[in-house]
Amino acid sequence: MLMNQATRIFIDEHTNDDVALLSLQAARFPDVDMPFAIRQISGKQKVREKIPTFYNCRELLYPLKLSLEQSSSEITAKHKSALCEGEVLYDLTGGFGVDCFFLSSRFRQVFYVEAQTELCQLAEHNFSALGRANISIINDTAENFLNNCGDAHWIYLDPARRLESGKKAVLLSDCEPNVALLQDKLLEKSTRVMIKLSPMFDIAALRHELKHIREIHIVAVANECKEIIVMMKKNHMEQPAIITTNYSKSGTIEKFEFTTGDEQGAEITFTTALRQYLYEPNAAIMKSGAFGLISEKFRLSKLHINSHLYTSDCLIDDFPGRIFCVQTTIDFSKKSLSNLNDEVKKANLTIRNFPLTVNELRKKLKIPEGGDVYLFATTLADNKKVLVKCSKVK
Repeated sequence: MLMNQATRIFIDEHTNDDVALLSLQAARFPDVDMPFAIRQISGKQKVREKIPTFYNCRELLYPLKLSLEQSSSEITAKHKSALCEGEVLYDLTGGFGVDCFFLSSRFRQVFYVEAQTELCQLAEHNFSALGRANISIINDTAENFLNNCGDAHWIYLDPARRLESGKKAVLLSDCEPNVALLQDKLLEKSTRVMIKLSPMFDIAALRHELKHIREIHIVAVANECKEIIVMMKKNHMEQPAIITTNYSKSGTIEKFEFTTGDEQGAEITFTTALRQYLYEPNAAIMKSGAFGLISEKFRLSKLHINSHLYTSDCLIDDFPGRIFCVQTTIDFSKKSLSNLNDEVKKANLTIRNFPLTVNELRKKLKIPEGGDVYLFATTLADNKKVLVKCSKVK
C-alpha cells in the first residue's frame, strides 16, 4: 500500500492524462511504480464525478476496475444512508467501501466485512485517510461472519451481480452471496436489512423470492435507473411500499410512492388523440410499473396500454418526468415521412411501443440526432402508429 515519492508526484502531475499513453512511457520514469500509478490515476478519473468526496481525498487508494464499476455513486450512497440509522451496522459486502463510508455517518459502530484481502487493506487505509474511525475491518465471507457475529440494528448487502460469463445477474440465485438463501439468518441477526440490487432485477420476482419486504426503492440519476434497494423488516407482512426517486439534472428530486394494490385499483383513461402536452414518466417510475396510477393521479390520458406516454391540455409543473409541447401528430405513411424529412433536419428520437428500433426508424427517416425537435414514435389506443413532433417544456 506504500508508494515512493516519485510515484506520488507522478500521480499528482498526471491525474488528467490519458492512462493508455502514460503506460507506454514507463521507461522514461524508472523510479515510478508505473502499474500502480496507472491504476491510481485511472481510479481518480473514474470517481471524479461519481464520488467527489473520494476524489478530493489525496491519500485515497483505488482498487481494480471491476470493484470501481460495481461501487455506488456518491448520490446513491447518500440516498441509502438517509434510509437508516442506529447503533451497529454490518456491511457484509464491503467492496470499495463507498456505501460503508456514507452509511457509517448514521451509526456509532460499523463492521465492514469483505472476503478479498486486498480490498480489506485498501478499506483500512482509505477509511483512515477519510477520517472515519468508527469502521472495523473484517476479512471474512458474509456467511462465515453471520455464523459468528452478534446482533446488529441494521445489515447491509450489495451482492456481486456478475456471472462467470460477464453478464449481469438478474436472479438472486446468481448473486454472491445468495440473499434469498440467507434471508432467515439475516433477520435473526437484525430486525432490518437493506439490499442493493441492479436495476435489471424484476420487482415482482423479488417480492416472490424475499419475505418481509417493507419497502422497495427504485433510484434513478439523470433519468437513468441506477439501483433497486430492498428494505426488509422482521415479521413485516403488509404490502411493501414502492418508492421511486429520480435525481434530475436540474437538481430537483422527483418522488412517487405507491403499493401494488394502489396500481391494480387505478382507473386509466385512454385516448386516440394527442392534446397540448405529452408526458413521459421518469425512468424510476417506468421501472416501477405504476402506469395506471400516473393516469389517475395526474388526470392524464394514456396513449395506449403499452405505450406509457400520456397527454393533457393542462400543464402539470410537478410531473415526475419529462414534459413536451405537442406540435403535430404524423401518421406513419410514406408521404408523411417524406414531408417530415424535408421539414426536420435534426431530431431527438424516442420509441415507445413501436415496431421499429430507434436505429431502424432513424435510418428510415434519414434524420440525424440532435437539435430542439423531439419525435416520439408510438401507438395510440386505436392501435394507430404515429410520430409525435414536440418541443421540450421540462
